[in-house]
This record gives sequence, C-alpha cells and structure tokens, in this order.
Amino acid sequence: MEPIKVGATSRIVLPRHVKLKHDTVRDRWILLAPERVLNPDETSLEIVRMLDGVCSVGDIVGTLAVKYNAPSEVILVDVIGMLQDLCDKGFLVSAETVATHAGRTS
Repeated sequence: MEPIKVGATSRIVLPRHVKLKHDTVRDRWILLAPERVLNPDETSLEIVRMLDGVCSVGDIVGTLAVKYNAPSEVILVDVIGMLQDLCDKGFLVSAETVATHAGRTS
C-alpha cells in the first residue's frame, strides 16, 4: 500500500481492520487494531468520528472552525498533522484506497 499524503482535499476513513469502540470498563473510546490500541483524546475522537469518507479534511476543518470560532488555517495544520500521524501508523487510510480495494474481485 502506498503512503498517504494527507491534505485539505483528502478523504480519510478507518480501514476495515480498525474499530472505534467504547471501553466500558475504563469508560473511554479506543481505536482498536490487530495487536494495537490507541486512546484518542477528546479532540482527536471528535475528528475521527467525522471521518466518513465523504467529507474532505477541509470540510471537517471548516466545521471545527465554526464550532470553536477559530481560524481554519490554524486548525488545518493541526488536523493534517494528527491525521497524517494516524495514517502513518495504519489507523487510518484514504477513502479512495478503500473504494479501490472494494472494487476488486478475487
């Protein structure tokens, strides 16, 4: 799989092997992947929940800028950094990648 370069026009999703689950014992949300667990903070969790494969990173940033009354340029840098890190670690993928793989038949 090719490395993903996250930008404002990117559409990002959770891959099939990663699940967003609520850990009821610890009362927190986790990203669960094979042999790996990530505990996102509240801001990261909010962004991950918005990753539907339809909205671009720029769309998500626009929503956050309105919600938090903050400059979208500042939010964009932070969101791209966070998403890029999660993509590099295999917790997120490009929606285009998922669509390409879904169209293959074995």
